[in-house]
Amino acid sequence: MAADGFITDLKRKFQQGDIAVRLVYFNVAVFLVVTVVQIFLTLFNVPSSPWMHFLELPAWTEAFIRQPWSLITYMFMHAGVLHILFNMLWLFWFGRLFLMFFSAKHLRGLYFLGGICGGVLYMVAYNVFPYFQDAVYSSYLLGASASVLAIVVAVGVREPNYPVQFLFIGTVRLKYVALFMVVLDLLFMTSGNAGGHIAHLGGALAGWVFAVGLQRGHDATKWINGVCDWCLQLGHPVKRKPKMKVHYGGRQADYDYNARKKEREAEIDRILDKLRKSGYNSLTEEEKKSLFDASKK
Repeated sequence: MAADGFITDLKRKFQQGDIAVRLVYFNVAVFLVVTVVQIFLTLFNVPSSPWMHFLELPAWTEAFIRQPWSLITYMFMHAGVLHILFNMLWLFWFGRLFLMFFSAKHLRGLYFLGGICGGVLYMVAYNVFPYFQDAVYSSYLLGASASVLAIVVAVGVREPNYPVQFLFIGTVRLKYVALFMVVLDLLFMTSGNAGGHIAHLGGALAGWVFAVGLQRGHDATKWINGVCDWCLQLGHPVKRKPKMKVHYGGRQADYDYNARKKEREAEIDRILDKLRKSGYNSLTEEEKKSLFDASKK
């Protein structure tokens, strides 16, 4: 009975959570399933590496051709508790920050776009540079880091001077956080985790392209969100559109609706302007709630 209540509570929190929370839940669920399967295989002395590699992204292009789905699955795989812990903390913190300036669909699309760009750059680097020729056949990539860095960089481009609080460090502007992470990955491109750092750079590039493109009216995540929406609609019956009914005398109702919509948009613009000038802590609870509600639409 208690287990049923726990599962029901998890479902409720998942359904009520924003897209950042849902991505965290999904990553944790995948990690738990994979870990349980690994333990089960180990008990029967069955090596789990081949099964894990089936979902991880191989550097070798011929291996990738045999498992193209790994370009998506790898970004939900993690190597251990600390690996997923730090990735999910960053995803939650910067995901919620992202939703203050972009939409939920943008976050979903950029998560996948960052992961795809990171994975592609990883494979290209390992197959082009002679430095990796001895490791290309045995290297695999996993983790959500490229997706997370795409989100961090996108917010950094959108709001470069936004203050972020760090324990033991204090207040740091967002542009310096993003720049530090990118420079760090550049410096460690030939380290023991070279593939991971290269993938991070691919994710960072995706975040920059998305943010700059959106400022110019181009949404780089549009095609990914189209694919996601199509996949979500599979298996659901197509609902017939209700017949249109004409109601005469409805001009006043339309006018009132448009007026209320314009007022809401003006209020959100005012809150965002206050946010940019004075920071998140300057907002009232009501303003924070209004901004959060608007980010979920």
